[in-house]
Amino acid sequence: MGQRLAELIDRYEVPGAALAYLHEGEPHEFAAGTLNTATGVEATPDALYQIGSVTKVWTATLLMRLIERGRLTLDTTVAEVLPEFRVADAEVTKTVTIRHLLSHTSGINGDLFLDTGRGDDCVERYVEACAELTQNHPLGVTQSYCNSGFVIAGRVVERLTGERWDDALRKEIVEPLGLTHTWTLPEDVLRFRAAMGHVDGGAPAPMWGLMRSAGPAGLICARPADVVAFARAHLRTTGEGGLLDDPQAMWEPQIDIPNPHTVGKQWGIGWILDEWDGQRVISHGGNTIGQHAMLWAVPGTGTIVCVTANGGHSGAFTRAVATELFAELDGLTVPPQPEPLDQAADVDASRHTGVYERVGARITVSQRDGRPWLRYEATGALAALQQEPEECELRPVDDVTFVCRMNGSPDWASVVFYELPDGSPYVHMGARATPRTG
Repeated sequence: MGQRLAELIDRYEVPGAALAYLHEGEPHEFAAGTLNTATGVEATPDALYQIGSVTKVWTATLLMRLIERGRLTLDTTVAEVLPEFRVADAEVTKTVTIRHLLSHTSGINGDLFLDTGRGDDCVERYVEACAELTQNHPLGVTQSYCNSGFVIAGRVVERLTGERWDDALRKEIVEPLGLTHTWTLPEDVLRFRAAMGHVDGGAPAPMWGLMRSAGPAGLICARPADVVAFARAHLRTTGEGGLLDDPQAMWEPQIDIPNPHTVGKQWGIGWILDEWDGQRVISHGGNTIGQHAMLWAVPGTGTIVCVTANGGHSGAFTRAVATELFAELDGLTVPPQPEPLDQAADVDASRHTGVYERVGARITVSQRDGRPWLRYEATGALAALQQEPEECELRPVDDVTFVCRMNGSPDWASVVFYELPDGSPYVHMGARATPRTG
């Protein structure tokens, strides 16, 4: 697999990558390429990568451990634990629950990336800043990816444990599992080989990592083998060396994902849920500044795969690795992205034209020569990471599902137009729901 990994990073223009997997109880590790094109440091299996939002499963696990101890329930409101908590919507402030946060159904605008400093109060200060955060959709009616909600969840962990999120993570998960290559702070990561993200055609990223306040939503750095060990603990109970008495409680579907072609069909508690050839699959991915990670686990076979990459067409790369590896190991077919219709004349996309907007993004759907086009523009703090707005032609799959190729990716990205129960029009892409505003 090491040689194949090297071939795939070349095909997908990925500077460096690492792969760890567990199959039939046996661990395997591989690496290829370079950690940093500016230094030429070789990628090795023990190097640390930013696993981004895979961190969210760890934060959800922290809360589930507290739930199993009777400190709260999934239906405890955030305000019960954090009486000072506020968002712009007064009713959501009073009624949003832990379940809403961990299943991305709170409707709170999720892409507020706010640097509140390096102090131990950074998560607390972030949650204070959420007082002006508006709703992306009404509470509980649909799914939209919410980084902000997981930082709030991290603050709940801090209040209940009396510790920083970073310290609670080490005490509750990292140390019990004996994970030696899992850290959250850059001064710890620097003691190891560490990947640098790459952007703009392979150049090292302008900054190494995200602000500390994003910790509970995406700040873990780890080698893939440690991530596999974490996932393995979710296939066991505490009596078997796991982290939870009932890990399957996190696999219970909470909401259908409106666009089932991007990350999976449903969201559980932290985990994304899917089914491949009749086998349940739990997974999560993560993206930071030029870095990408994917984690999949198949409880029925015990196979776990983690792939990390530091640039290039990393999403297409990790999908290619998973497609080949799961076919070889478990005989499973990773569902392909939908393909556009050969003849699109019967699909009227004009009803989807308009401006769709949420915190962090503005999406404009227009018609050019009778064909639908999508323009994606990052806004707010995220705008600094996007040189130019991205544009692509939307190719229809059916009346509401379209695909396009963004950032020069060889893979199709799916876009689904749909309505909430009250008839409000939305577009769902990148696991996020965005309302039409114009």
